[in-house]
Amino acid sequence: MTDPTDDEPKGPPPELAHIRGMDLVRRTLEEARGAARSQGKDVGHGRTSTSSTRVPNRGGRRRWSGPGPDARDPQTLGSLTSQLAKSRGWAPKVAEGSVFGQWETVVGEQIAEHANPTTLRDGILTVEAESTAWATQLRMVQPQLLAKIAAAVGDGVVTSLKIVGPAAPTWRKGKYNVPGRGPRDTYG
Repeated sequence: MTDPTDDEPKGPPPELAHIRGMDLVRRTLEEARGAARSQGKDVGHGRTSTSSTRVPNRGGRRRWSGPGPDARDPQTLGSLTSQLAKSRGWAPKVAEGSVFGQWETVVGEQIAEHANPTTLRDGILTVEAESTAWATQLRMVQPQLLAKIAAAVGDGVVTSLKIVGPAAPTWRKGKYNVPGRGPRDTYG
């Protein structure tokens, strides 16, 4: 019968008996690395030479991400929602919505007070100005507005602007109308 104390470790081998503490740990680690190198394995500090820091964990072994950013690091909510929108094909609609949502920050407070975006179809953004004077001013700075919009929400979301003034009152009443010149001054 075997003695139960035979299975327990008895301490360091006699040639390492004089080494204590961290020196013993370092020496044992170096011996293990030397044995691994002799078997053809390149062993570094926590990384194998065949693995990359950005390769996903496929073998079941933990891989360290290193000092740089990694996909396993905590992500901001904005980056996660943009990744979700891209993967689901929502990115164009999200970009279109951000034109309306960020209008004041994109064009500035002064323009936003006097003009509002109304529709965005096929890359054409319709902007309604509060007066014909503001519509004329916006038409003159149209290239700068397009550049600001492209910088804020992305290239190709808005390809051109359709700037309109305030809507004129209509004289149509009911569902039928008669073609002609329309209302005229009949009092004078």
